[in-house]
Amino acid sequence: MPASTIVNPGATNERGFTLIELMIVVAVIAILTAIAMPSYNEYIRRGHRADARAGLLQAQQWLERAATAMGNYPTTLPATLTWSGDATKRYTIGFAEDNTNTEYTLTATPNEGPQASDKCGTYTLSNTGVRGANGKLSGEDGYDPDCWGK
Repeated sequence: MPASTIVNPGATNERGFTLIELMIVVAVIAILTAIAMPSYNEYIRRGHRADARAGLLQAQQWLERAATAMGNYPTTLPATLTWSGDATKRYTIGFAEDNTNTEYTLTATPNEGPQASDKCGTYTLSNTGVRGANGKLSGEDGYDPDCWGK
């Protein structure tokens, strides 16, 4: 019998992965997930922040149109602009305290859940166009311009 056809009766030709190889793959996946998840979560929060800013601007436009038609600002917003009944929104749009029919400050307050601990917190927008985030107005110390910029 030629040497190439000799079969070792005690050897097996099973193919597959060893436990060590599988554990290495699992460890690599865990490391990649640990790196990717915070970035992904921040990406999602940033999208909801953009939605909140758009909601504030939409409410501001509605107030300005109403003031042009009536001569002063309304003191309530329609429910469609407040997002109070919309479960897909992570913010609620409303008025800050001490609003009048001659001036206002709109707020976008994060709802309970993933957005509640967001770095930008509550957004504000006044009738004069002054923007704020997380309790600071633009131009103040501690104001993060990325909150309105991204």
